[in-house]
Amino acid sequence: MDDARHDSARQAALDYHEFPKPGKLEIRATKPLANGQDLSLAYSPGVAEACLEIKSDPTTASRYTSRGNLVGVVTNGTAVLGLGNIGALASKPVMEGKAVLFKKFANIDCFDIELNEADPYKLADIVCALEPTFGAINLEDIKAPDCFIVEALCRERMKIPVFHDDQHGTAIVVGAAATNALHVAGKRFDQIKIVSTGGGAAGIACLNMLLKLGVRRENVWLCDLEGLVYNG
Repeated sequence: MDDARHDSARQAALDYHEFPKPGKLEIRATKPLANGQDLSLAYSPGVAEACLEIKSDPTTASRYTSRGNLVGVVTNGTAVLGLGNIGALASKPVMEGKAVLFKKFANIDCFDIELNEADPYKLADIVCALEPTFGAINLEDIKAPDCFIVEALCRERMKIPVFHDDQHGTAIVVGAAATNALHVAGKRFDQIKIVSTGGGAAGIACLNMLLKLGVRRENVWLCDLEGLVYNG
């Protein structure tokens, strides 16, 4: 029975991704292209006016293009939740899923970008080169410690928000949960002890958040697969 349920759930998931058309995303025009006049405005020669305005004042890109409401979800597929290092192509369904969450719950448009690049410094170079396209970047499912390098380099070099979901998203949720729990328990952050079972991107980011909220560093114990992490 368990095998049958598993097979049924697996097939349902595959059917969901395949039908009625493959994938979970599509691009739709926001302007009519009903006639020749529309076409001449959307492309040559009318498009030149928007280009010249942006060249004169780059801040107008959000006025004349979709950039201000467009996020790039970027991964190299080296640390996909529950699946591990499955590579860029196999991670695409996950990135499409993240993109539709942005659209469904915040009406933010997304492009998913899967990159065949394992070198964190080269990966950061590629992401930074995408800045003209997007209003923000969401880094996703990049293995530790590479993710820390990529995120730090991108935040340092880019003028748009850079959000690493595995770090920042998880830390925000844990910080909120801990704040509420301590409120119920009638305790302060500087009174508690923390044991973290994991020293990856999410674990480190959560601990950094808790330290900023008031947890004392000497009251934190970090464990990984090898046991307690310590200097020495």
